[in-house]
Amino acid sequence: MNDQQLLRYSRHILLDQIGIEGQEKITRAHALIIGAGGLGSPAAFYLASAGVGTITLVDNDTVDMTNLQRQILHTTNSVGLPKVLSGQQTLGHINPEVHVIALQERAEHQRLEELVSQASIVLDCCDNFTTRHAVNAACVKYGVPLVSGAAISFDGQISVFDSRHADSPCYACLFPPEQQFEEVLCSTMGVFAPLVGIIGTTQAAEALKVIMDIGTSLRGRLLLLDAMHMEWTSIRMNKNPTCSVCGQKHGLTAQHTSTEVM
Repeated sequence: MNDQQLLRYSRHILLDQIGIEGQEKITRAHALIIGAGGLGSPAAFYLASAGVGTITLVDNDTVDMTNLQRQILHTTNSVGLPKVLSGQQTLGHINPEVHVIALQERAEHQRLEELVSQASIVLDCCDNFTTRHAVNAACVKYGVPLVSGAAISFDGQISVFDSRHADSPCYACLFPPEQQFEEVLCSTMGVFAPLVGIIGTTQAAEALKVIMDIGTSLRGRLLLLDAMHMEWTSIRMNKNPTCSVCGQKHGLTAQHTSTEVM
């Protein structure tokens, strides 16, 4: 690390759990962020400020005035711009050392697998089940850890799915693709602005911990937030041996063994 980096990341380096070795792991990492909106904004902010070497932003949408209430990567001057380009500009101002790749596309199928296979960690910050399942399947296939978050109204959730560990459930263990779930969108239900900040920032924290291999991640736990009452609930999950994605080389249905209110 050069002198400028030692200065920029000094508050991380001072932490015994991180130090220079941990910070170097961060600077070598490649984070793939699916979605540059409410969750992707704070997640990208903190990954960039922490010095993640390469960040790939994937989003096919443009900035709309209604996004500005919560999508903090973007400003009023960004309205009409592709979200990934707006995000790239913002992150460049935060930390010019970070290489930000802006992809204005809806990554699917082979393209999504290509992007996942090149990443050291994936953050799912999208807003629909179809994309979440596709991202999860690609992460399981290539053994890339996934930090998944979601937020609607005053309710948020986050977990880490890491198929590098044989006992780790995947997203499909929790939400089987074979089952039908009601799709709820911010455009119709609304969302409390700070909620996406809390969940997205937590995604960044979990991603950095996984990158450095420190602490205890949310692997095997689903963390729920009721922001109206500011109450966290932790639900433990077991891998489903019959999961269509990850169980016995394929996965389904999580078994919740305990619930803790935090």
